[in-house]
Parts: sequence; structure tokens; C-alpha cells
Amino acid sequence: MNLKKIKLGQSALAVSPICLGTMTFGEQVDEAEAHRIMAHSLERGVDFLDTAEMYSVPTRAETYGATETIIGNYFARNPGVRRRWTLASKVAGPSRGMAWLRGGSDNLTAADIVSACEDSLRRLQTDVIDLYQIHWPVRHVPAFGNPYFEPAKVRTDLSSTREQLEGLAQLVRAGKVREIGLSNETPYGVMEFARVAAEQGLPRIVSVQNPYCLINRVVDNGLDEVLYRQQIGLLAYSPLGFGQLTGKYDASGYLGEAAPRGRMNLFEAIRKGRWGRAESLAAAQRYNALARQQGLSPTTMALAFCYTNWRVTSTILGVNSVDQLDQCLDAWGTTLSPELLSQIDALRWELRDPAS
Repeated sequence: MNLKKIKLGQSALAVSPICLGTMTFGEQVDEAEAHRIMAHSLERGVDFLDTAEMYSVPTRAETYGATETIIGNYFARNPGVRRRWTLASKVAGPSRGMAWLRGGSDNLTAADIVSACEDSLRRLQTDVIDLYQIHWPVRHVPAFGNPYFEPAKVRTDLSSTREQLEGLAQLVRAGKVREIGLSNETPYGVMEFARVAAEQGLPRIVSVQNPYCLINRVVDNGLDEVLYRQQIGLLAYSPLGFGQLTGKYDASGYLGEAAPRGRMNLFEAIRKGRWGRAESLAAAQRYNALARQQGLSPTTMALAFCYTNWRVTSTILGVNSVDQLDQCLDAWGTTLSPELLSQIDALRWELRDPAS
């Protein structure tokens, strides 16, 4: 594989165009298999790794921090390997509903950011995180299945953009973080972080990690222009729509004896969210059928759509095994014809973004 490094935004980081996602580590994937996946990822040329303090997913008290701990154990057992990775992690946003995380706070202060990062560094057994991201916004935003902004939910008692940037700046000045980014952000949020950073002389965000796949192309509704003009990289997560764009649920749906094991039938919380809508599966089935008509596997078409998209700096892959990782990496180099891309766009015009 020829995975030429790509500069991440305006940062000093150059990352592989494929990133190993790790939210399955500690839930679906045990430590031994996670370490095999990490080692094989390096062998295949993928040396960009993304994690978060709240992983594994679905998040719960018993597995909070488990993924970072598994990664840290891998670094400790393989001296020198940490230097080969570009390591990204995330501080969780407001944790309402998660009492084990900062007491279920509605806020995220500068002190919270610093403390969370220091805890992550301990779990990861490293001195520095290359890219540290805010996992979701502090303010009310349309996200995670809620498509609407609601002015009545705006609050003025939460940490400002400046306070959050000041917390991140402390970490950068201390050498604990190299670059900063956002996740699950909106065009307004990206522009506000860029504006405040420029006005106050604070660190500039270099990336945004948002969902991007055939059944959720909300990025194309204006965020893509913001990222392009601000020279901020897009890290695309869920490129296979939680497995729906592999085609494995096409015949059986999520439940029943014939349904293959996967996140959509293992975890009710996920099935009840945006990815589990009937419209999401119906749309995925249409895209999967199109792929087969073109002589491609659904997985290959869905990943090639992200791999070759000008909007995407790096595509995040979440896998449960070395075999799954190889299947995803083997799609690299596939080119979708202009005619097929037009057909994909025509489907999107009809189906829109059902998993948004």
C-alpha cells in the first residue's frame, strides 16, 4: 500500500490517509486482539491512531477509559513503538447522563480539559498526545440524531469558546499536547474557534472529526466549505455507517437468527439512535445494491467514496479483527468512476442523510 502522508490542516503533523479507530477496544475487542490489530496496522502503513477518554463504546462506567488503558499497555510492552504512531485522543464534552464522568456535568471547564488530558496521558503511558480534541461541543448543537438547533436550549452559564481554548493552550504550552481539534462540530463552531484563537493568540484547531459516509453526508451541507477555506482537516468517522454499508444487514436486518453479529444487534442503545433508523438501513441497502451492480463490494464502494474524497484528510476505521482491518485496507486504491459518483449523488438527492 502506498499511503502517502497528508498534512493535517495547518499543523506540523503529517498523517496517514487512513486512521485506526479504537472505540471497539475493551468492549467487542479484547486486549490481546487489540494489540494484534495495532501491530498489523503498522505493518500495513497505518500509523495514525484515534481514541478517547470515554471509550469503549457504548460508554458505561465499567469500561470508561478501557480503550486508552489497552493502548497504553501496548506502548509499554513494545518499547519504542509509541514514536511510530501519531496519537489522537479526545476529552468528552458535557457528560450529562454519565455520572461516572465528571459527575455528569453539563459543562466542560478549562480545568476539566487539563485534568482529563493528564488522566489520558497516564492511561496511555505517554508524555504527549499529538492531537487532542473536544469530543462534542459544550453548547447546544444539532447533533447525534437531533437535526435542529433550538434557541430555547441556548445557555449562557457554560464555558465559553475562549475558556476551552485556554485550557487546551495550557496543555500545548506544557508540551503535553502538540495540536488541537474538534469533533461532532458545526460550521458555526469551527468558525468561532478559529475566530477566538486568532483574536486571542490561542492555539488554532487543525482538524474536525465528524461522521461522513454515504448515509450521512451532512459535512457537504456547508461544513466542507468552512474546512476548505480555513485549511482544517476532516477526520471522517463511521465510513461504513456502523456496518450497514458492508451489506451484512441487507437480507436479515439487525435482529433475528439470521442477522450477523455486529454493533447494531449487540447494543440496543446504538440501534435506537441515528444509525438504527429504518430509513438508515433502507438507504444503505440502496447504496449496497448500486455497488453490486457496478461489480464492487458494498464495503469497497463505501470506503472508496471516503478514501478518494477531496474533503477527507483521513478516514477512521473501526474494526474487530485483523481480517476486518485487511478487508478495509484492501479497498485502498479503488477509484469510483464519474458515472458512479453521479449515481451516488442522485441517490443522495432522493434519500438525503437518514443517519444524521
